Amino acid sequence: MGTVRTPSEQRTVLHNISWETYEHLLSDHLDSSSPRFAYDRGILEIVVVSGRHERPNRLIALLVEVVAEEMDLDLENLGSTTFKREDLQRGFEPDSCFYIQNEGRVRGKEEIDPDVDPPPDLVIEVDITSPSLDRFPIYAHFGVPEVWRYDGERIMIYELRNAEYVEVAESPALPWFTGDVLTRFAKEGLAARRRSWMRRVREWAREQPGPPD
Repeated sequence: MGTVRTPSEQRTVLHNISWETYEHLLSDHLDSSSPRFAYDRGILEIVVVSGRHERPNRLIALLVEVVAEEMDLDLENLGSTTFKREDLQRGFEPDSCFYIQNEGRVRGKEEIDPDVDPPPDLVIEVDITSPSLDRFPIYAHFGVPEVWRYDGERIMIYELRNAEYVEVAESPALPWFTGDVLTRFAKEGLAARRRSWMRRVREWAREQPGPPD
């Protein structure tokens, strides 16, 4: 067992954990936003987050929603929904996740079934410290096409290509966003008053070209 403690989060990694134990833990924390669990073939990571972790997470998710609204783009924000597949022996709870291209396929559903439904089109990760468990292989096995990772300094955009994630300059799902634009808005949002920041985001969005066909 290894534990990493920081002001933003506490991560504990346990080995040789059965799938049944993982499911029991999920059941015991069904209505809790923390801790969050990730499971990869017997390795379990438990993450307890604090405000320093959640502030940028919620800010980045809000940024996506505000720009999508200005672009008249339908999306579904499913937050830290649990995605697990016993056949893969893997599961994860993102900091935030969105259905964008596949929004219509999950619209109105009370529960997402990862065995049948598509994975989220975008996953947002906040890793203020180096992650104890590399979640990218988990996301790749689920087929998550895009991941944004915030490390406390910048936001990097990753696209799934040939079963591996490659850093790219702009978001495939939301092409108005580059890593530099996301980083700038995140830094401004963490320092500014929320309403004035949202006004600037909306003004920027109105200057962008419309959604691609």
